[in-house]
Amino acid sequence: MTSEERLAIEEKVVEMLRTVYDPEIPVDIYSLGLIYNIDLADNGDLNVDMTLTAPNCPAADFLMEDARIKLESIDGVNNVNINLVFEPEWNQDMMSEEAKLELGFL
Repeated sequence: MTSEERLAIEEKVVEMLRTVYDPEIPVDIYSLGLIYNIDLADNGDLNVDMTLTAPNCPAADFLMEDARIKLESIDGVNNVNINLVFEPEWNQDMMSEEAKLELGFL
């Protein structure tokens, strides 16, 4: 995979993650700062480290499955592995400025 192909796929990954919404919060998981790492291997395998706003989030399974299905639909992505991590612990400072504005934190 060329660096241009990698960049194009990584941009599509971010675009797709911006379509995954927590049903309890009207902001996408990328803007919320729940995505910690995106790693695309040369063979198209995609590893994503993500967290939740709270460890006992009732929407955890929904969010991970929605993200996985959407990411698998991207041309050039073969296998998707979403790792749920809790370190560092998520906090509101990890949100984008747009997310903070949408949720009234600014």
